[in-house]
Amino acid sequence: MKKLILIAIAFVGLQASAQELKKEKHNRGERAEKMMKISAEEMATLQTKKMTLHLDLTESQQAKIQKINVENATKRKAMMEARMAKKENGELKKLTDDERLKMANAKLDHKIAMKAKMKNILNDEQFAKWEKSQMRYHKKGKMEGMKKRMHKEKQD
Repeated sequence: MKKLILIAIAFVGLQASAQELKKEKHNRGERAEKMMKISAEEMATLQTKKMTLHLDLTESQQAKIQKINVENATKRKAMMEARMAKKENGELKKLTDDERLKMANAKLDHKIAMKAKMKNILNDEQFAKWEKSQMRYHKKGKMEGMKKRMHKEKQD
C-alpha cells in the first residue's frame, strides 16, 4: 500500500514538472515574437543602457559600446529572421557535425573579438565586472541546456 502511494505521488510530481516545461517553452515563443518586433537599434540601446547601469560607463564608453551592440544586434536579428523564414518554408533541418563545428568556431571567434573590444573600451575594474557577468550568464545558459537534455532523455 505504501509503495502504491509513493508511486502515485511520484507520478503527480512528474506531471507537474512536465507542465512547467511546457509553459517555459510557450513563453520562449512569445519572447521570440516580441524580440522580432523590436528593431536592432532598439535592442542595442536597451543593452547599452543596462550595461551603463551595471558598469557605470562614461559617455564615450557608451557611444563605443552602442556601436558594437548595434552591429551585434543587427547580425542576431538577421540570423533570427533567416531561421524563421526557413522554419516557415519547411527548409529547417538538423545541422551536420561539420556545420555545428563551423558554427561553434564562429561563435567562439566572435566572443574572442568581443572580449578584445571590451578590454580596449572598459577600464580594469569595469572589465572584470563585465567578464564576471558574462560567466554568470553563460553558466545559467548551460544549466538550462542541461535541464532540457535531461527532460528530453526522460521522454525518450
